[in-house]
Amino acid sequence: MKKLRTLTLATTLFASIFASPAYAAAPTKPEKGKLSVYFLDVGQGDATYIKTPNGDDILIDGGNNKYGDTVVDDLKKLGVDDIEIMISTHPDADHCGGLDTILSAFKVESVYAPKVSHTTQTFKDFLTAVKNEKLTIKEAKAGVKLPLKGITATFVGPTKEYAKSDLNDWSAVLRVVNGKNSFLFTGDAEQKSEADMISSKTTLKSDVLKVGHHGSDTSSSTAFIKAVAPKYAVISVGAKNSYGHPTATTLNTLKTAKATVYRTDKSGIITFVSDGTKITVKTEK
Repeated sequence: MKKLRTLTLATTLFASIFASPAYAAAPTKPEKGKLSVYFLDVGQGDATYIKTPNGDDILIDGGNNKYGDTVVDDLKKLGVDDIEIMISTHPDADHCGGLDTILSAFKVESVYAPKVSHTTQTFKDFLTAVKNEKLTIKEAKAGVKLPLKGITATFVGPTKEYAKSDLNDWSAVLRVVNGKNSFLFTGDAEQKSEADMISSKTTLKSDVLKVGHHGSDTSSSTAFIKAVAPKYAVISVGAKNSYGHPTATTLNTLKTAKATVYRTDKSGIITFVSDGTKITVKTEK
């Protein structure tokens, strides 16, 4: 019996070691001359890292407070030493919570965010971190183009101002084009904002869609998904979250649109690489 207990203990220890974060798969580093987009695994939140073909670094959101260090670690593994552009899509904690930690870890050249504030300590921490780095926030709104070479990156939302109670609809929505390939990053934009983007007649069609609001049925209207017509859809979501995300309604809408769906809760870090003509996908759990 003693030998059996020893074997069981060793087996348990082995399993626990290899289940620990220290042994998690490291994300594959960006390929030179290509656009690499990493949807990082930050549980019930958003954090997306983009490496442009010219070598510029873009970060969209940073997960909630407890994931700030995780994002810093992921970025360092990917070889990031500074960030040209940081985007806070809106003041919700699961999007801007980790940004103060990231701001203190890397030199950031520019910060963009929609012109809406919030009273939470998390949002105040983000603003304080921006101030400590002697930066000012540039407004993210429809029509604003990021000063980047090699790609086109333009905000297509928000197209107007909303009530301060509608923080999700204030979400900065960025469309990135690399040659013939395109990506749409929607933050938590809901159906009101989606309808306004459609009405603005701006180009929304994109190969890859970062699904709005973690797959909630308050986003991803049939009309919006039709306008985007994505080949791939990515849902950044936490496992067994209390919100029921992603909803069956959203999954069915994406299925009807024949989009291939990837989820961070199931696949971990999801990486798309574009050479301007074709897109390849890799998942790393």
